[in-house]
Amino acid sequence: MKSTVRVVVIGGGVVGTGTLYHLVTKGWSDVVLIERKELTSGSTWHAAGLLPLFNMSYSVGQIHKYSVALYNRLEEETGQNVGLRLVSNIRLARTKDRWDEFMYYAGVAETIGVKVNKLTPDQVKEIWPLCETDGILGAIQHPDDGYVQPADLTQAFAKGARAGGAQIYRNTTVTGIHQKPGGEWVVTTDKGEITAEHVVSATGNFARRTGAMVGLDVPVIPVEHQYIVTEPHPAIVERHRQGLPEMGVLREADSSWYMREENGGLILGPYEKGAPCCYMEGPSDDSEYELFQEDMDRLMPHIETAIARVPVFGEVGVKKVYNGAIAYTPDGSPIIGPAPGLKNFWLNEGHSFGVTAAGGAGWQLAEWIVEGEPSIDMMGVDPRRFGPYATRGYLKTKNEEAYANVFTVHYPDEERPAARPLKTSPCYSRLKALGAVFGSVYGWERANWFAPAGYALTEEELDRPDVLLNENHSPALEDGRIVEKYSFRRSNYFEHVGNECRNVTESVGVLDMTAFAKMDVSGPGARAWLESILANSIPKKQGRIALCHMLTKSGGVRAEFTVYEWKPGAFYLVSAGAFERHDHDYLNKMLPADGSVTLRPITQQYGVLVLAGPRSREVLAKLTDTDLSNKVFPWLSGKEISVANANATAHALRVNFVGELGWELHHPIEMQNAIFDALMEAGAEFGIKPFGIRAMVSMALEKSYRLIPREMSIEYNAYESGLDRFVKPEKGEFLGREGVLAGKDKGLRWNFVTLEVLGVTDADARGSEAIHKDDVLVGRATSGGYGWRVGKSLALAMVRPDLAALGTELDITILGKPHKAVVIAESPFDPDNARLRA
Repeated sequence: MKSTVRVVVIGGGVVGTGTLYHLVTKGWSDVVLIERKELTSGSTWHAAGLLPLFNMSYSVGQIHKYSVALYNRLEEETGQNVGLRLVSNIRLARTKDRWDEFMYYAGVAETIGVKVNKLTPDQVKEIWPLCETDGILGAIQHPDDGYVQPADLTQAFAKGARAGGAQIYRNTTVTGIHQKPGGEWVVTTDKGEITAEHVVSATGNFARRTGAMVGLDVPVIPVEHQYIVTEPHPAIVERHRQGLPEMGVLREADSSWYMREENGGLILGPYEKGAPCCYMEGPSDDSEYELFQEDMDRLMPHIETAIARVPVFGEVGVKKVYNGAIAYTPDGSPIIGPAPGLKNFWLNEGHSFGVTAAGGAGWQLAEWIVEGEPSIDMMGVDPRRFGPYATRGYLKTKNEEAYANVFTVHYPDEERPAARPLKTSPCYSRLKALGAVFGSVYGWERANWFAPAGYALTEEELDRPDVLLNENHSPALEDGRIVEKYSFRRSNYFEHVGNECRNVTESVGVLDMTAFAKMDVSGPGARAWLESILANSIPKKQGRIALCHMLTKSGGVRAEFTVYEWKPGAFYLVSAGAFERHDHDYLNKMLPADGSVTLRPITQQYGVLVLAGPRSREVLAKLTDTDLSNKVFPWLSGKEISVANANATAHALRVNFVGELGWELHHPIEMQNAIFDALMEAGAEFGIKPFGIRAMVSMALEKSYRLIPREMSIEYNAYESGLDRFVKPEKGEFLGREGVLAGKDKGLRWNFVTLEVLGVTDADARGSEAIHKDDVLVGRATSGGYGWRVGKSLALAMVRPDLAALGTELDITILGKPHKAVVIAESPFDPDNARLRA
């Protein structure tokens, strides 16, 4: 056994060997893999081997696309047959919502280069003659999809890695991992120690036990997944005898199952409600090729729908029922990337579709390790998207929910109810009493919109389809009322969000943004350090505010911060609540070693209430003795003020994300209700009302405000995102300076634009829609929606630079329907910021 290497990969399943293989292809041959038993002895061996390209996540979609392309050439490269069968994959739609989902996905697929065919029921019957097509509205087909043999794929990765110099130690157990003061990792095994620069955990069902060795609470717990393998059926055997093509993978999403041929018979894989988490304490030390007792009762509703759709399935005996563990995370997507708080410790865990993701996950993780950055936006799978709140009890509840929702319609506004509410700001109950309909981000409850008193949807309005998966609405409130119907189109909350927008722009509104991530940066080196890691100049005068971006080495955008010097030499940094652990982890890992800078996370110590609208100055003036005039308290400045008859204090920052006169009141969280009540009382005469996140997003869209990872991403040079005024190369060296300038000199590939979308009636762009010019793909929407203040359907987009001129006409496809779109000037609402500066 080697004693010193560059990388140790722990875990010999398809994900671990895929990572090892890609490290070798990146030129790192001094790498090893450690497997406690035999390769594939964990979840890999019992996987069905499907390769679903379908995924609503941009990150996961890119990963799956790469994997399937790689598996096509892996046998030729390694000489190892992987059992690849590109038999295509057909997804059936029985409801209008499902078809909307498929049409939305088709836009995602086109923008990342995945081919999708639309099929009629008759075309489905031609490809799958044993399938009954009654009740099917249509289907989509991935012609490049199919399945692979997981064990053979794993061996191909291993063979390719060994050929490049990697070594694999089987039947070797990791018993401990620790980091030396110099940063090197020592991996202790039952056969000796290995010192490494990097460690990759790809341990599947053992992820939490591996993480515990280094103090990590890895947000992964497996769930039991069952699938049925039948005896051969004469009709399928006869098709084979005649040399007819395999019928491919069939998915009836509305009944939550997949089906494919297997040795003349069929495999049926349901995703049922009630599937339990397993290995809560981790598998036993001798666990190998392990299965659980099957539970057919749980599968019966799916079996019945499968027989109705494919009658021959009910005509054959059951050969085997597999019930094995599959690793899950709370949102169903894997965790791929750097572990929070640890240098050079990497996670490639939580793969519920590990065979499909193994190639792409290994590719991007190897790039991250070897080159310092991935090449695609990985925010959707970054391990730091979950916070410390994701403890074992939370994971059990959320992972079981994620499993049960694999095939549900993934509505863009869906808010899953399990393990909620979890984190609430003090004014939560007040907002709830005012009709707040809540969503969740990073564990925090946030008001999405406000329903009128007593508001409820009827069963007729919900119009739930007669299918197995027919939940199309928010969870019922405590009194049984259902107030929101989910949709890809303008749903029932549309007009209520419009009312919130109108009230803010005509009067005044209040928004709870306590979920913002907040960090105090202090010390003698704080200013110089911030200048070195952020692209914009740090305000030179205490009390001024700047929007600053952290770039990657290549000039992409990693994070965005509002920076405010709130005390002499101390800076208050605010960033998106969803990315708290991500942003703060990068800050911590870049701290100077000399101790000249101190970071103090204060998210849960400070609440934030946003007061916005033309009457906001009048409301706040009733509660403070601070001069709020424009001359004394201008836009992009902040002050500590007394609020509510001096019973509370707050740092009032004259910024907001809605483009109106207003202040963000950042206050000690225990004072929130006193401030909230005072605002509501003082604002009553001016018509103050609360507003939610959806109104905020609509108003931000009208200002062309960018979001991470939509308009700003590691994939886009900061100049491509239109951040010219926030990038100050003249100030001297800062992280990403050379990369952002080199990208500009080389020629920008994309240009950020604002579009007015024409002919919209009931479905606005959401983001990820394909944009064409003369039937050629020329870009993608990044955000979209309706602008209530300008009365237009809008989209933000990245397009080819030659098509970014004002007045350029393009085509955007929304739910399968093409619409004309015109490039318009940024900030269609109040382009001169007169209202912000009022």
